[in-house]
Amino acid sequence: MIPLMASVWVLIASVLVTWVLSLVTREYSWVDRIWSIVPVLYVWIFAGATGFTDLRLMLMASVVTLWGARLTFNFARKGGYGRGGQDYRWSILKKRMPAPAFQVFDLLFIAGFQNLVLWLIAMPAYFAYQNRATPFGLLDIVLLVLFAAALVGETIADEQQWRFHLRKHAAGTAGEATGDKPFLTRGLFRLSRHPNYFFELAQWYLFFGVGAVAAGTVLQFSALGPLLLTVVFIGSTIFTESISRGKYPQYDAYRRTTSALVPWFPRRTSADTAS
Repeated sequence: MIPLMASVWVLIASVLVTWVLSLVTREYSWVDRIWSIVPVLYVWIFAGATGFTDLRLMLMASVVTLWGARLTFNFARKGGYGRGGQDYRWSILKKRMPAPAFQVFDLLFIAGFQNLVLWLIAMPAYFAYQNRATPFGLLDIVLLVLFAAALVGETIADEQQWRFHLRKHAAGTAGEATGDKPFLTRGLFRLSRHPNYFFELAQWYLFFGVGAVAAGTVLQFSALGPLLLTVVFIGSTIFTESISRGKYPQYDAYRRTTSALVPWFPRRTSADTAS
């Protein structure tokens, strides 16, 4: 129970620090700034509790560290750690909500709920720690390799998105940069409107699978981690796409032909069939 309680204290500190910083700075992306850091810390707490000797936990910590390094790099190059690096969606949401309601939302959802999700997605490491007598086997290897493959997929999606925005910024007009499309519709984004979300979720479901293999059951509270992360991403997708639909008349056509999450072949429209 000692490493579990250590992780709970980190969770409590994360909620309090990010909430207080949001009040002091009036920026609401402090959880975003630790998003790639605290899950790594949680998993290493459990790996360290074994003296860094448990193979399953060391590999779990290693792949999550790679996940954190990639996400930290991607967030940093977009200016997320700098002054004014707040997610633009919080400003829009703040304007849409009464001030008292947004402050409650800040405490309960931005600081509280999101930090809880970050703790939960790392908790398969707790079950691996509790059941470290379970032999490391082929299924562990398969799940961890698939985690690494999903990490590569997310890296590719983020790189495609990054280069698109660089071209868009350099061209000065969306049409010049994207062939009359002010949003990305090529590469992996031809198969999914949010391929980075798909690969991110896949990684945490696979990570949960490793903990389930160690425990010998999927009936563990860490299952809430990827499930609640899915809820967060669904809400984020709905909100983001409502903004895109308001800005870009072409976005509705993209939504009609392209899968929201799971990469799949674009659907044919009636116009395509007629032609």
